[in-house]
Amino acid sequence: MIKAKIELLLTETFKPTSLQVIDESHKHAGHAGASQGGHYQVTIASKAFEGKSRLETHRMVYLALEPVKSSIHALAITIKNSGH
Repeated sequence: MIKAKIELLLTETFKPTSLQVIDESHKHAGHAGASQGGHYQVTIASKAFEGKSRLETHRMVYLALEPVKSSIHALAITIKNSGH
């Protein structure tokens, strides 16, 4: 299951204070490209992101998910303050 693999990769990489991964693939059934991978929403908080720009944090997440990138068609990322 890709959702579980995403959670594992992000947990191992960032040791998040909070993490939520939502599989939204069912909302995109029949949409062009939907068969090429799932649609996921990630909300994560980690001290690893402190002092980083939005672009830097998103690049960090994409890099961490490199092993499953072929299984992801769309990814929405929300970075939260690690204290929340």
